[in-house]
Amino acid sequence: MEKTKWIDIKGNHDSFNIPRLDSVQNYYRKYSAWHKDGSFHYIHTTSFGNYSFICVDATLSPGPKRPYNFFGILNMNQMAELSLMATESLYSNHTIWFGHYPTSTIISPSPGIRTLMSSATAYLCGHLHTMGGLMPVLHSQHRGGTLELELGDWMDNRRYRILAFDHDLLSFADLNFEEWPVVLITNPKSFLYSSSTHEPLVKILYSTHIRILAFSPSVIISVKVYIDGVHLGNAHQVSGPLYVLKWSPQNYSEGFHHIDVTVQDASGRIGTRGHLFGMEENLSLRFDFWSSVILLTDHYVLARVLFGLTVLIQITLLVVFRHLQKPALKGKLGLLTLTSYSLHVFSKTNTFYYSILFLNLYTILGPWFVGELIDGQMGACFSFGVFVGGSFLQGSMTFVVGILQMMFFNLPLMAYLCWCLLLRCHGHSFRSHLRHVRRLVAVPVHLAMVLLLAWQVYSCYFLQRTYGTLAFFLSPMRTWLVLLTAALIYKTWTLKSSQLRTYITEIKNCQSS
Repeated sequence: MEKTKWIDIKGNHDSFNIPRLDSVQNYYRKYSAWHKDGSFHYIHTTSFGNYSFICVDATLSPGPKRPYNFFGILNMNQMAELSLMATESLYSNHTIWFGHYPTSTIISPSPGIRTLMSSATAYLCGHLHTMGGLMPVLHSQHRGGTLELELGDWMDNRRYRILAFDHDLLSFADLNFEEWPVVLITNPKSFLYSSSTHEPLVKILYSTHIRILAFSPSVIISVKVYIDGVHLGNAHQVSGPLYVLKWSPQNYSEGFHHIDVTVQDASGRIGTRGHLFGMEENLSLRFDFWSSVILLTDHYVLARVLFGLTVLIQITLLVVFRHLQKPALKGKLGLLTLTSYSLHVFSKTNTFYYSILFLNLYTILGPWFVGELIDGQMGACFSFGVFVGGSFLQGSMTFVVGILQMMFFNLPLMAYLCWCLLLRCHGHSFRSHLRHVRRLVAVPVHLAMVLLLAWQVYSCYFLQRTYGTLAFFLSPMRTWLVLLTAALIYKTWTLKSSQLRTYITEIKNCQSS
């Protein structure tokens, strides 16, 4: 243990509900091994060179309650500090960057966090917790060759990682705690995780031994090595966990080959590990598509664009149908015709047009709620960010919440009101439509709206439990919207028939012709 250097970093759970860095609630500062906030650069010195480890602290300060610190943020000063560290690390054999957040969930100003770490061999991160078991492996590679290696959490999944530099070639293994023996093949290294930009890959071709690290609480009794299914022999122990076996790499200099190592300990437990390796530069392997999408997409940018598009689509529909001349109804009334007609009726009825137009504009511009975003500190949440503790935290998760609001309430509410108005144009009242409209249509539509309204009511409850009673009452996008929704639905069924007379007559004439 005397040779162990402990380096721990903050995650978003360490900054939940933390008003400032010197707060007594900042347990990281008190209980961590590092005892410091912010990014830092640690240089590990050996007889054969230096190895840099750069920590990226993108946690929010102040740290609001969930869910608004899911994304990390780096400001200009933090980026300048990291840039200086990156320059310092150029004199090291290798540089490893590490942080809690994947780069896809870090908001950073130009040139961006990925560009800043382009001289690094790898970036190690966590945060996504295997995405509920859907993505147990999340690895990819930046354009510049830097590996991005997300690791599942320790708390629930008991995942950990070991890394090794062997003649300046990086190898690693993601493992489950208490699964023995542990095996890591360091030479030849995996082709998928190779980077000619950062590693001297030619050393594999001129190496004399296959090298393996094997660990177990029990004595290791055999380390068997296979290449392309052929048993090459048993590796022998050199010292500690290092096992080696002589080989002739020139025999495998063309194309891909598969190495497998099987380790058995005295307790009868068996561990295996294998990967593809290759020595030709023109070979290529690709990382899993979805892993690359998750790790390399700037999700906060995507969320902004999608949120803007959903709001723009609804506003455009309202404005276009408001000013389009209503076409005359002819022939059989199909679904598309009726949908278009209902949008005309909706957009040309002032009560509904202005209410929904205002709702969408407010979703973009207005405060969604005002409350205790941090215990004891009032704040306001907007689509474009959060104001709390005298600081502004730019929008990220707010856009995701906004997309959910638009897709699962605002747009369905408009569609439901259009459907109700269309029934009114057919001459139905609330009671009569229950008797004459097909139940296979009416019941699912009403039920869907009830469920969406129930979700909106639950979000009001969540708001009160998370941000306090004041947030419940000062929440135009939650509590007030429930009241507005009830009022608009009531209005559709109580609207005077005289206001819809033109539409009712037109539909009747079309149906009778």
